[in-house]
Amino acid sequence: MEKCYLMTAVVLLGLTVRWTVSLNSYSANLCTSCRYLLPGAGKPPMFGDYEAQRHWQEITINLPIKQWYFNGSDNNLQYWGLDYPPLTAYHSLLCAYVAKFINPDWIALHTSRGYESQAHKLFMRATVLIADLLIYIPAVVLYCCCLKEISTKKKIANALCILLYPGLILIDYGHFQYNSVSLGFALWGVLGVSYDWDLLGSLAFCLAINYKQMELYHSLPFFCFLLGKCFKKGLKGKGFVLLIKLACTVVASFILCWLPFFTEREQTLQVLRRLFPVDRGLFEDKVANIWCTFSVFLKIRDILPHHIQLMISFCFTFLSLLPACIKLTLHPSPRGFRFTLVSCALSFFLFSFQVHEKSILLVSFFLSQ
Repeated sequence: MEKCYLMTAVVLLGLTVRWTVSLNSYSANLCTSCRYLLPGAGKPPMFGDYEAQRHWQEITINLPIKQWYFNGSDNNLQYWGLDYPPLTAYHSLLCAYVAKFINPDWIALHTSRGYESQAHKLFMRATVLIADLLIYIPAVVLYCCCLKEISTKKKIANALCILLYPGLILIDYGHFQYNSVSLGFALWGVLGVSYDWDLLGSLAFCLAINYKQMELYHSLPFFCFLLGKCFKKGLKGKGFVLLIKLACTVVASFILCWLPFFTEREQTLQVLRRLFPVDRGLFEDKVANIWCTFSVFLKIRDILPHHIQLMISFCFTFLSLLPACIKLTLHPSPRGFRFTLVSCALSFFLFSFQVHEKSILLVSFFLSQ
């Protein structure tokens, strides 16, 4: 009973801190396509990430699906064009329906650009908080309660550390993002595969990837852990059956999320181009990963063509995460799985191509546990 009271207090504290941060103005944003700092609230031309999320709602509710990721007279991709997977777009569409019911001016095509009001700000903040309540916070609470071989106090302490992690709170509530949705789905996936609910865990992680492509950082640990389970059960018996079930779950999940974009080949390719903009180069100017640091001594981006940069990045990333993935495949365990999630995410953050600064969340989130 005491554990329930303490966990409730932790959750209420986490909600209070989140809403307190949301009462402040939102921050500026670094535009990754034009490489300069964009102003935030009330400052054209881009109006900050608040406007990005509002604009995606405007686009998804007013335009047919086939136009969501394409440049056109009604959808200028240079003005906060959609660059996340379909599940993010569907989430924006859902929020847009609610916004339209409350005040259609909030998401009116063209005329709502740069729209700001206290009522709309309250609505947008509420959408972030509701997403936390529905997906992220329940996953954190259940995860901490299910931790084995640690005391109640340590479980409460873990929940406190995760729910009060400042990086996620400041980015989602100060910088206006929905990273907790993808991280929440990923944590549901960790719970599933750690406690042998492998199909549900795979489904949850597929939803995480289809919400934000950055969750690919965690994809190899999931793959290796589940493959290791199949090897352990025997590929000539139960292991093979599990492998087939997992493959069907993953394929069905992706087909369900991407079905509207599979109607035409160009639709699928355009979404992929938006998700993986390799033409921007090896790294962003403001991200301190290995390539950015190394460029102080040797300007790799100016010397080598893009495809060579991509190949070098892939090789370094793959080699750095390979030992942990091999060990996890040969000796699958929940504890080793969590360690591999951290090490692989760190490898991607340090060595991969086109790293976004907020990708450090994928490392620090599981590290905080």
